[in-house]
Amino acid sequence: MTPSTNALAPPSPPSAPRLRIGPTRSARTLLDGGWWPRSTDPLAELPGLVLAIDLLHGPIVRLLLNTETWDGNPRRLIVGGRELRLGYFTSQPASLLTAICLNEDRVDLLVVPPGTPVDLAEAAMARAATAGNTVQTPQLLTVAAHDLRADGRQRGLAHLGEGGGRLRTASGDPAAVASRTADAGPAGHPAPTEPAPAPTAPAPRQRRTGNLPTIATEEQIMTIARHTIVSALRRRGQHTRADWVERELPEQVDTTRHAGLLATLRLDPAELGESTAP
Repeated sequence: MTPSTNALAPPSPPSAPRLRIGPTRSARTLLDGGWWPRSTDPLAELPGLVLAIDLLHGPIVRLLLNTETWDGNPRRLIVGGRELRLGYFTSQPASLLTAICLNEDRVDLLVVPPGTPVDLAEAAMARAATAGNTVQTPQLLTVAAHDLRADGRQRGLAHLGEGGGRLRTASGDPAAVASRTADAGPAGHPAPTEPAPAPTAPAPRQRRTGNLPTIATEEQIMTIARHTIVSALRRRGQHTRADWVERELPEQVDTTRHAGLLATLRLDPAELGESTAP
């Protein structure tokens, strides 16, 4: 399709999208995955998303979006030298984006608001990309938040069960009284007691220093060299995806920031790290 004169082109090269798409599709699944844009500017956010979905499901020809969510609501967009039509509907949930591909395939994605906390956004995208998920997009963030709280409680209970915490004895408990009061000696003379041992600090946790899946670390940020990802994709024969990674991603890929993209490409950061170990 030849771009029309009123179609808008992105002002800069597309950024890598924060995207999670499930590896398998089910007729019962409501969504194909989740997307976490960095802003509500369609010119800045949509091109990278379109190119990523192109690799997985074929060229996109149209996007369906919510009317109130996006700035300016442009109707046409140039991506990769072709023109896409953008449709805006008040009936489309703000949390849903639908992509129509050239082969008439349809991709439905949860749209996570840009300002969402990282842990909640990741949990929501992971649930949206789970096969068999039956939660509608308007309720997905609420359900993901509930999952996070439940997971936090389970970790807390497991921590206590492993002896990770020490419970203070209630002041009225006989054991507590016994620990503070000596047995009475002769009338009017309490028996001498030995001083209680001073509390000891817990032993420092041992840091694992084996083959970590990192090339460089800074404040616990893990990165993997871009050429490692490219090599893994080319070994699979996925040269189109490898070319896209080589063109779009930085030399050092942040595994946290690009976790969704790595999952979509079916790449395990731990395995990639092991492949670079001497």
